[in-house]
Amino acid sequence: MSKYVAFLRAINVGGHTVKMDQLRRIFEDMALSNVETFIASGNVIFNSTSRNTKALESKIEGHLQKALGYEVATFIRSVPELEEIAAYNPFTESEVNDPGNALFVGFLGSRPSPDSRRKLESCASKIDSFRIHERELYWLLRGKFTESEFSGARLEKTLGMPATLRNITTVRKIALKYS
Repeated sequence: MSKYVAFLRAINVGGHTVKMDQLRRIFEDMALSNVETFIASGNVIFNSTSRNTKALESKIEGHLQKALGYEVATFIRSVPELEEIAAYNPFTESEVNDPGNALFVGFLGSRPSPDSRRKLESCASKIDSFRIHERELYWLLRGKFTESEFSGARLEKTLGMPATLRNITTVRKIALKYS
């Protein structure tokens, strides 16, 4: 049995409110075990006998659509994958740790095409820097969201695929807790 983390898009944002006990029950209804949530932003940890994460993503998305009444893009990573994601840093430590800066990880369903990558790189500015590694986007925000012209919606439009963002601190905490 493998342990996975599902990063869900559109949970407790944009007027969609889901209590974590309800979310855990939805996952348990799919015969997933040891279901836990980590903060109320759509991070669900669970065990499954399945080794096919794409099939798991589809199963969870379908079940969430039925239970919640709206589409919830789902991005699954194994705990070893999450450890690698948390450890990877394409920016200097001084940039990441500079007060006022924030590093976000965008979880994607697949690797972006070269054309999508170029489009994303063209969005870089003094405030925003982007790096793609495997199926993740690393976004260094130098300042506040209000100072950036970038957003999760623009990320999805630029890459041409769904994504969900998490602060690197959250990703590292999950990786550490479940390693």
